[in-house]
Amino acid sequence: MRLAFVLFKYFPYGGLQRDCMKIAHECVQRGHEIDLYCMEWSGPRPAGMVVHVFEVKAWRNYRRYELFAQRVRQQIDDQGYDGVVGFNRMAGLDLYFGADPCFALKCDQRKFWYRFLPRSQSFLRAEADVYGQQSSTELMLLSDQEIPQIQRLYGTAAQRFHLLPPGVVKDRLAPVDYPQQRAEFRRELGLTDDQKLLLMVGSGFRTKGVDRAIAALATLPQPQRQQCVLMILGHDNSAPFERQARQAGVADQVRFMGGRDDASRFFFAADLLIHPAYREAAGMVLLEAVAAQLPVLVTDTCGYSFHIERSQAGRVHRSPFDPQRFSDELAAMLNEDREIRQQAARDYVAATDIFGLATKAADVIEQVLQ
Repeated sequence: MRLAFVLFKYFPYGGLQRDCMKIAHECVQRGHEIDLYCMEWSGPRPAGMVVHVFEVKAWRNYRRYELFAQRVRQQIDDQGYDGVVGFNRMAGLDLYFGADPCFALKCDQRKFWYRFLPRSQSFLRAEADVYGQQSSTELMLLSDQEIPQIQRLYGTAAQRFHLLPPGVVKDRLAPVDYPQQRAEFRRELGLTDDQKLLLMVGSGFRTKGVDRAIAALATLPQPQRQQCVLMILGHDNSAPFERQARQAGVADQVRFMGGRDDASRFFFAADLLIHPAYREAAGMVLLEAVAAQLPVLVTDTCGYSFHIERSQAGRVHRSPFDPQRFSDELAAMLNEDREIRQQAARDYVAATDIFGLATKAADVIEQVLQ
């Protein structure tokens, strides 16, 4: 088959972008032709696929998204593809890979006027184009957490949902020489044996809760606070969070490392992954940490938080979010015996499919389009 994959922006370190590429590569290996459409591309172009970059200009981002979707739709109609797979919400998709939280649900949780903003109206229209009763788009989701709310808000038929397993890359698995790799990279990072490395991974610092992580670090009891270093991997504007760290007196302990190709080494070197996200449909990083035998502290607003609860490879902070309670949980985890959490992680990985996302997604695409 000849397939069009569509997403707004591609950069190598985004979770959605990495999932898109995994699925695209799987489809290519099965003999399908893949054309990728986006309005921004950063990083190397993938072998075996054609990349089309449509630059669209507008004063507001939501207008850029609208104009890009219209232009892509025209191009796709002219090319006569066998199917269109979208990784952002827009009209005309045969399948939608849903990595973003439900926007209508977010509107329900905000002030009444929020949904009437032009930006919100645009996002709601795009969401209705994929979830609405009149839509024929098949839906591939990473977690079933929001399915009841989507059905309540849009009346979406149950048979349109296809639940995918996680898609952890196997280089996240703790290697046989894990202790040696851990010690070596910690030395490269300038960490002493008694320091605790807290790790955050993910672009979109506000949504991921970097502000919450800095606040939790700042309120740890002494001398525990002085033992900790917080490293944040990802692509976003760090300036407001650096300012927060300075104001909280922990600037020397917070490091923004940017997007990294060697992220797996940070998983092995770290003592704890913290992920106090405000909202997240899934959160692949949580299972990447489990694969790397890295204990996790996560908020229950992440779709994959149930994996942490089931595996006992970490703790889940219950809503509503409480800064002091989160800091207390962080302090408690730093005092735990890591080996207990690591053994729980090993047992869970041995018993659970956390790698099959691309294979299952390609199966769904073939079933729907053939």
